[in-house]
Amino acid sequence: MFGLVAWMVLILYLWLLVWATKRGWRWGVEKKGWTGKKRYLGAAFGFLIVYLPVFWDWLPTVAVHQYYCAKDSGFWVYKSLDQWKVENPGVMETLVANKGAPSKRQGDMKNYTDTYFLNSRFNWVVKHNGKFLFNRWRHEQEVVDTKTNTVLARYVDYSTSQERQQAGWSGWKDWLARGHCSDGELHQGLMYEFEHSIRGAE
Repeated sequence: MFGLVAWMVLILYLWLLVWATKRGWRWGVEKKGWTGKKRYLGAAFGFLIVYLPVFWDWLPTVAVHQYYCAKDSGFWVYKSLDQWKVENPGVMETLVANKGAPSKRQGDMKNYTDTYFLNSRFNWVVKHNGKFLFNRWRHEQEVVDTKTNTVLARYVDYSTSQERQQAGWSGWKDWLARGHCSDGELHQGLMYEFEHSIRGAE
């Protein structure tokens, strides 16, 4: 049922877009007496009156998302588990995973830091920040050695949507929704693997 309503709204919007473009053309020719290429200004004006209230933030959102993905996103291992074991001989074998995944949250529903206490030596820190300009959200995860406060691995990703975290709602502008950067899901998977590898014996 919802799909049918969505299609009807889309068809109505497209019809309105075509109608406004034609009306703009006629306005330019009949009211302003425009000729030649100038006639297209009226058509463009009519088109933008209908287009901009709905899609004004679409292209900027895509551009900003791609910019920050290229600039900041990725997965980095600053110290491998094997290297850490060499520096801390015999410690890994003593680590026991905390039951029930205890955690602590700082912040509100939109901007927060969740700290998961994996075992007596490692924390998994998950950060969610936004909403920044043009529907941008930043996601960061770190695995931290709590004794030395050293970051062993970091994952950074960006999403875009009209997200309302407290309601579990991504907004009515579905075309703005990008869950990850292009390699974000791959990098997230690598982060999960790394995080799981340092939990310790269950």
